[in-house]
Amino acid sequence: MRVLVTGATGFVGTRLVPALLDGGHEVTALVRDASAYAPPDGVRVVEGDLLEPETLGPAFGNDAVDAAYYLVHSMDGGPGYAERDQRCARHFIDAASTADVDRVLYLGGLGEDRAELSEHLRSRRAVERILDDGEPALTTLRAAIIVGAGSASFEVVYDLSRRLPVMITPKWVDTLCQPIAIDDVIAYLLGVLTAPETAGETFEIGGPNVLTYAEILRETRRQLGHGLRILRAPVLSPDLSAAWLRFVTDVNPYLARSLVEGLRNTVIVEDDRIREIVPVELTPFPVAVARAIDECRPREPSSDGDTDTRGMSP
Repeated sequence: MRVLVTGATGFVGTRLVPALLDGGHEVTALVRDASAYAPPDGVRVVEGDLLEPETLGPAFGNDAVDAAYYLVHSMDGGPGYAERDQRCARHFIDAASTADVDRVLYLGGLGEDRAELSEHLRSRRAVERILDDGEPALTTLRAAIIVGAGSASFEVVYDLSRRLPVMITPKWVDTLCQPIAIDDVIAYLLGVLTAPETAGETFEIGGPNVLTYAEILRETRRQLGHGLRILRAPVLSPDLSAAWLRFVTDVNPYLARSLVEGLRNTVIVEDDRIREIVPVELTPFPVAVARAIDECRPREPSSDGDTDTRGMSP
């Protein structure tokens, strides 16, 4: 199948592109700067900017794309990020519709629509609705924390776990979450592509373990060889929580606020229909964490003072 991947240089995209190639698909990667991207052999690379719709035509080519993955999201936030996200989505789906693309596949955020969603998750839902308004059939996968080196959410967990033996936290530390390993996310993204019955559907994906954020932090620190003591504060506002995250981790202010707002919502799978359509042997959380830590460690500062080059890709 001829597949276009947006967000090919991001956390998920860099893993999805080689997996698509291994599956025998023809892959086109849409990137803003081709000189900064080292694609696997066989990938067609096209420069384009989703904020500039006139640049998108060459990516879709002349009847050159059967399906397109939309993996773009401003996880770091910042002023006006939701409006930018929506403009990018409109430009993308307009181009896909014009090119008669059959399907669009989108990775969104897990969370109950009836709940008071965070600003970050509301933005993802808005993008989802825009993509669904186009001509191609939309398949949406919704996930909570994706466990892997490069995942913004997990690397905050990793930073906290390796730096702090004691944490003073608000009540969100007891919120339930269903994290999923990046390998399992890739397996689902590949599986729905070749499962025509997933067209026009929304699915929730998660790992085999439902945990509180306290349990997620404790397990991550345990695998680093240490224990963790958590003290629950009776009052700790979102502003104070975000400020605390910025103080003890490398997270930027907008991402800190987005993460803290999202922690108030339970994010667990309530509809597991995808398990019957795309069977995936799910990775236990401890195994997913061990793999992610192994990937994170080579990029930490060395003892001779090298700079920490860990990134936070969306």
